[in-house]
Amino acid sequence: MTNRYPTVAEVTESARRLVSRYPGSCRLRRFGTSRAGRPLLLLSVGHGPHHVLVVAGPHPDEPVGGATALALAEQMARGDRLSAATDPALVTWDTVLCLDPDGAALSEAGAEGTTPAPDGDPTLRSYYRSTYRPIAAEQPEWAPIVSSQLPESQALFELIDELRPFLQCSLHSTDVGGSWVQLTRDLPELAAPFRTSAAELGIPLQHGTYDALFWENPSPAIYVLPPPHSTARLAAGSENIGASTWCAPPRYGGVTAIVEVPMWASDLAEDPSPYPEAGHALRDFADLVLTGGRQVTAVLEKARGFLPAPEDDPLRRVLEWMADGLYDMVATSWEPLARQSADDPGLLTTAQVSALNIVARRQPIRAAGLLLRLLRASEDRAAPALYRELDELFSAWCADAEEALRVRWVPVRHQVEHQARTVLAGVESALKSVR
Repeated sequence: MTNRYPTVAEVTESARRLVSRYPGSCRLRRFGTSRAGRPLLLLSVGHGPHHVLVVAGPHPDEPVGGATALALAEQMARGDRLSAATDPALVTWDTVLCLDPDGAALSEAGAEGTTPAPDGDPTLRSYYRSTYRPIAAEQPEWAPIVSSQLPESQALFELIDELRPFLQCSLHSTDVGGSWVQLTRDLPELAAPFRTSAAELGIPLQHGTYDALFWENPSPAIYVLPPPHSTARLAAGSENIGASTWCAPPRYGGVTAIVEVPMWASDLAEDPSPYPEAGHALRDFADLVLTGGRQVTAVLEKARGFLPAPEDDPLRRVLEWMADGLYDMVATSWEPLARQSADDPGLLTTAQVSALNIVARRQPIRAAGLLLRLLRASEDRAAPALYRELDELFSAWCADAEEALRVRWVPVRHQVEHQARTVLAGVESALKSVR
């Protein structure tokens, strides 16, 4: 495997070749259509009565899933039968090749941005200059949480109703940090192989993540969704998480695993030591978000007159969404935690603080990268000067983040290997409850 991610077209073509090579065990069908009319494709391998549903490409700026999905499908098609999970007479593996092909089309340049330069590995600057992540209402897994109806979400709900998978694995990646798994129900046998895989491949575990900072944590970097209305939910919107596609398989006794692997590792992610003065750090992070957000918005205000309208351009929609309260929402969400940390100096670990540090730096960097794309494409005579102004900030923020978080690139083959191993371990664990 090369040190780059496959495009959606390459994933699709590889799936077609797999069906041609193994016509007795592999099938490819269309199960839905995206907002822009692109096909939603399902690759199925095996004929077993128990279904595993693997979902690749839920977020277009997290490109590892397509490669992992192909690696797993090929292993199943070969019929090695190394375990119950790989027995095609027992388990059918159903793989959504890309849940958000429209977003992926806008973010293909982001995958190119993580192709190693001749003189070294990809950088945060190369990645964020070209990647794209839609607003919450346009993210298929998350949209139902904010009462947005997307055809991609509905197609996935209908697929889950049809297949009734005992396990759904959603393939995600994070820009910086460690690896972790979020579950709708604990899978105890997953912990050991997950931990072993990460150690063998030199990938840190994420001991504390913004999405699940105080969720039940039965083993390192394994987080279990708390019950509705629990105070253990930090991320905004997570109080309605029961409406997401993640929570559909439990209707049929199944479980969902969200498997995260880092593109750039930070060993701070697994440092369990208490973080001194965490309250001060959180206030600094809030200032990073707010100050950086204001700086990007100031450039946006100068460019609004010649940029595409938000209703016509998804990148512009993200920028306006972020400018219209997202920075404030993120910063404000940490205020109670900062007050608690002041009263309890040992409340947060270095790993947990580093997870919040990543979020704080990511927001303005993500926004600046999107605005740079729009400015680069504009023919307005004011665009070049604004581009240079913003690019200077953006480059400095990326360099600061790489230094502060001590990042190192994780080879794509290691990302894929760890994610595939984790999915297989999850299947083995979940299968014990249905056999």
